[in-house]
Amino acid sequence: MTKEKILKESKSYFILTFALFMASIGWSGFIIPTGVVGGGITGLSTMAYYLWGWDVGLTGFVINICLILMAIKILGFSFGVKSVYGIVVFAIFIDVLMEQFGGEPLVSDAFMATLIGASMAGTGGGLIFVNGGSTGGTDIIAMIINKYRNISLGKLLLMLDVVIILSAYFVFHDIEKVMYGFITMATFGYAVDLVISGNKSTVQLFIISPKYKEISDKIIKTAEKGVTILDGMGGYSGDSKKVLMVISKKRTSTVLFRIIKEIDPEAFVTMGSVSGVYGKGFDQIKI
Repeated sequence: MTKEKILKESKSYFILTFALFMASIGWSGFIIPTGVVGGGITGLSTMAYYLWGWDVGLTGFVINICLILMAIKILGFSFGVKSVYGIVVFAIFIDVLMEQFGGEPLVSDAFMATLIGASMAGTGGGLIFVNGGSTGGTDIIAMIINKYRNISLGKLLLMLDVVIILSAYFVFHDIEKVMYGFITMATFGYAVDLVISGNKSTVQLFIISPKYKEISDKIIKTAEKGVTILDGMGGYSGDSKKVLMVISKKRTSTVLFRIIKEIDPEAFVTMGSVSGVYGKGFDQIKI
C-alpha cells in the first residue's frame, strides 16, 4: 500500500472507532440502563441482560458471530474486515461503558434518555455505515429469510425490529417501555438517514425541451455539471424528443433551474430525490 492509502485507511479506522464509541455511549449510557429495547441484536441483548443478567456486549457479539457463520454457510456471504472490526470493538465498548456507568442512565428522565441515546446511537451508526463498517445485526437474519421467502429486505428488517420491541412487554410488563422502544427505533433511523444524506442530499432532474442542446451546454459550462442526453418519444404524439438527465446536490439545484428558465421557461422539468449516487464526482462505493 502507498503512503496515501495508509493515511486514508488510518483516517477511516479512526472515524469508525469514534463512531463505534459514540454509538456505544448512546446504548450503554442512555437506552439500555433505562430498560428500553430499541430493536436489533442490541435490543435482544438488552432483554437477555434484564432477564438473566448477561453482558450486553458479549451477548451481542456471540449472536453476531453465530449469524455470520450461518450466513456464510447458507448464503456464501462474507463480511469485510471493517464489519468484523465493528462487531468486535462495539461489543468491547458496550461492556466497558456499561461497567463504567454502573448500569445507571446518565439522565433521570426516561423520555430524554431515549431521545439522547437514540440520537447518539443513530449518528454513530450513520458514521459507521458511511465509513464502510457494520455492527452486524438483524439484516443478516433478513437476508437468510429472504433467500427462502419472497419478502423485501426492508419489510423483513422492519418486521424483525417490531417483533423484538413488542417482545419487551413480556420482559418488563410495561407498555411505556414498548412505546419508548418504538421512539428509539424512529429516532435512530432518522439520525442514520440524516448523517448518510446530510448536506449530500442529491436530486435527479429530467429536462425535456426543444432547446436541449443550449441547456445542456450551459449546464456543463456554467454549472459545471455532467449531463446525459437520452432518446425519448412522446406517448401521445409519437414525436421523438431528447431528455436531459442531470444529477446535482440539492443545494445547487437552484442554479440549474435558473439556467433552464433563462433558455426555455416552457421546458418540462421533473426533480426527484436520490438516496445515493456513486461514481466519479460523487461518493465511492465502500461496501
